[in-house]
Parts: sequence; structure tokens; C-alpha cells
Amino acid sequence: MTLMRPGHPPSPRGPRFPRLARRVRDLLDELRPPASQHGATPRAAVPGANDLRVASWNLHKCVGADRRFDPDRSAAVIAELGADIVALQEVDKRFGRRTGLLDMAAIEHACGLVPLRVSDVPNGHGWHGNALLVRPGTSARVRRLRLPGAEPRGAVLAELDLPTGPLRVIAAHLGLLRSSRNRQARAILDAITAGEQMPTLLLGDLNEWHPGAQSSLRALEPLFGRQPPSPASFPAALPVLALDRILGLPQGLVADVAAHDSPLARIASDHLPLTAWVQMPQAEQALPRAA
Repeated sequence: MTLMRPGHPPSPRGPRFPRLARRVRDLLDELRPPASQHGATPRAAVPGANDLRVASWNLHKCVGADRRFDPDRSAAVIAELGADIVALQEVDKRFGRRTGLLDMAAIEHACGLVPLRVSDVPNGHGWHGNALLVRPGTSARVRRLRLPGAEPRGAVLAELDLPTGPLRVIAAHLGLLRSSRNRQARAILDAITAGEQMPTLLLGDLNEWHPGAQSSLRALEPLFGRQPPSPASFPAALPVLALDRILGLPQGLVADVAAHDSPLARIASDHLPLTAWVQMPQAEQALPRAA
């Protein structure tokens, strides 16, 4: 074992005790119930021709577990996701001028995705760090939501015109205080109910680790219903907390929510990305009943 000098960054290969980390992960996997036991929607054998693959990732300002700022590595993880729509958190500098941290031209080349225009600065990517990547040419009506709370927080609401029909997508990063998260969740519900009726996704780092009655996720239940447990996504090297979510309205819109646990994703950020399938035809049929 090599002793680390103060201030010396850890090895980029992963945790300082990889065998112990793997053993703890194995033990947690043994204790964690299968998806079928906690109500998660199972994977379809073959996704439908009109199904969309979506993803959400807090990329931690492109700073990985090795403390390296590496936008190229972040772009490579986004490419791994193979998604049609990606919600990103912490894509801009936190303080001062909120300039973007990714090379969006490289993202388009690697992934075939482009950002929706949501920033209030010319070279920014997102709104309060939230960005949405979509296929080029996607028509969208975009709103920037200011969320209440002790910290400056926001969300991006985009109504997309897709070949399969309209889809509302909300990318959000909620606050660290539960009281703030409750208010922010209610503000998001107000924005949804003020708009037209259409299938809706809520993706992002919701910062909620409490599953019970005190959870701020309960504030979302009037529209999204009681949610099954989400895959653990934090910390990326040894995920035990389900801070990130992909929620859908109506019920059945979202299937097969999973953490993208690749070697590169474990080192590129402190969160693992989440992926899911969106089943648009079923959503269109179910929407009148959900209303």
C-alpha cells in the first residue's frame, strides 16, 4: 500500500482500495432486492421502433473522482449512453460568468446531439447548470424556471415536437435542504399543470435520499404518483444513494430505469448517469385516463 501525501490526488484508476470497494459493492448487491420485488418497470425484450432512450447525468462540472477536469472524458460518457435526449446537471461554471464547460461541437460529432438554447450568457450551456441535449432539428418551446429555496436553483422545461408526438421534458437540479426541495417540487408541478396536457418527463439530480414519508418526492406524487425505488447513483465509485431520478407522466411512460455503471462513468463524476426507455405510443393512449 502506498501512502498518499497531503493534497496528492488519488489514482485515476478508481478508489484507493479497489478490492474492498468491489467487495462492499457485491455485498450491497446481495442485500438489494431484485427490481421485480420493488415495483420497477421491467425491461422490454426489444424496444419498440418509436421508443426513445433518455438519460440524466450530473457531470460534476467535468471533474472526476481523480480530481481532474476532463471535458473529453465527460463527452465520452455521454456517448456511451446512446440516448436521444440527455438532461445534464452542473454543465456550467458555478460562480461568476456561467460559461459552459463542454465542447458541444465534440458532443454533436460523438453523440449526434445538440443543446437546446437555454443559457442567459452567449457561451453558456444551461440554466442554473441544467442543459438538455436533443437530436438536431428538434423543434422545442423552452421555458427557464426559477425554483424557490435557500440556494439559487432552476429547471429547464422544454416542450418537444417529435415524430411520435409532443413530449414535455423537465431537467432539474433540486436543492440540498428538504424544505427547499418541497417548494421546488411544487413549483415544477405548477409549471406542468399550467401547460397543455402531454406526456411529461422529469429528469435530474433531485438530491433526495429519504424514501419514506418525509421524502420531498412525496410532493411530486399528485402528478407522478408513488414512485418505485430508483437505482443508486451516488457516489459513482460505490453507489448507495438514489439521488438521481427519471420520472414519467402518465404511468407507463418510462421503463427500465438503470444506472449506467461503466468503468469510465465511475471515474468521470461523483454521480453515475441514469438511463431509461420512453414508450411514446403507450403514453399517448394512457394520457386521457391519467388526466
